[in-house]
Amino acid sequence: MKKRDYYEVLGVSRNASDEELKKAYRKLALQHHPDRNPGNKEAEEKFKEAAEAYAILSDAEKRSRYDQFGHSLGGHGFSGFEGFQDAFGGFNDIFGDLFEDFFGGGSRRSRSRGRRGSDLEYPVELTLEEVLTGKTIDLEVPRRETCSECQGSGAEKGSKKRTCADCGGRGEVRISQGFFTMRQTCPGCGGEGESIEKPCHACRGEGRVKKVRKLQVKIPCGIENGSRLRVTGEGEAGQGGAGRGDLYVHVLVKKHDSFERRGQDLYAEAVIPYTVAVLGGKAEVPTLEGLTELKIGSGTPSGKIMKIREKGLPAVGMQARRGDLYVRVQIEVPVKMSRNERELLEELAELRKDSVIIKKGFF
Repeated sequence: MKKRDYYEVLGVSRNASDEELKKAYRKLALQHHPDRNPGNKEAEEKFKEAAEAYAILSDAEKRSRYDQFGHSLGGHGFSGFEGFQDAFGGFNDIFGDLFEDFFGGGSRRSRSRGRRGSDLEYPVELTLEEVLTGKTIDLEVPRRETCSECQGSGAEKGSKKRTCADCGGRGEVRISQGFFTMRQTCPGCGGEGESIEKPCHACRGEGRVKKVRKLQVKIPCGIENGSRLRVTGEGEAGQGGAGRGDLYVHVLVKKHDSFERRGQDLYAEAVIPYTVAVLGGKAEVPTLEGLTELKIGSGTPSGKIMKIREKGLPAVGMQARRGDLYVRVQIEVPVKMSRNERELLEELAELRKDSVIIKKGFF
């Protein structure tokens, strides 16, 4: 099949500037990219055709040869995917690392071969009382630290590193998967591009050793169950000069025997004598800070919910902004009574004309 003129492929004139070429190619590449047209052979061919045209016309020397000789010489040697490596070597300013990931980027750009340290997670349990006040906790976190013997290089003192034979020092290897050539970290050197002749005796070549890090972490008041606090730079040490990971403290709040938490508010139950419920009075109810008095109005029914302001939990890190405590009143009915108590109640029942069983004698 006869090749189309490269200028025609890109839709530009023969005296188009580099910027015009780039703009035209970008438009076509985005339009016909295989990822946007899965299974579309026609789009795939147009994408390859546009890439080939731009690879020739964006190179001053190749463009000059093409202008003189056309496809007979100008396009020769640009075969298969090898040509795409040349083509995409100069496309970083157009597509950046996206094309490098897809096509193996032949630009051999310098890159950081270090690997950031892993993040760690440490679970911590708190009581509601500790959530109320906040707490500073002491942690002992097992993690990998930079080896002091080799300073993280992984090599024994005096030992040299050599270029990795598997990747030729690139730190990556290419794997063909159908239409695409993908890059992945070299398994031989772990992406370092170098291998160690004599590994460090202390870390066995890893550049890191296991240690226990002791540190204090302040848990703010009002923290929610399941929250994760990030402690920057307290994860594992990086490799190859890369930074440390972070530590995430996972807060778990224990269930309380007396209180149920709903946001900043707390819910509890208080059992009061039936006489207080009928006549009114005061009852002691629990809070996270101890017992407090609750005023009970006369004729308070069982199940009534009463609010005690600002006896709940604070907003996160804000002790002055507290929620409320809601108390559900439960009336205690006596199982046993003295003779006098019963006689008094019977008199009350007769006065109210309530239908009750009047017992004679002791019970």
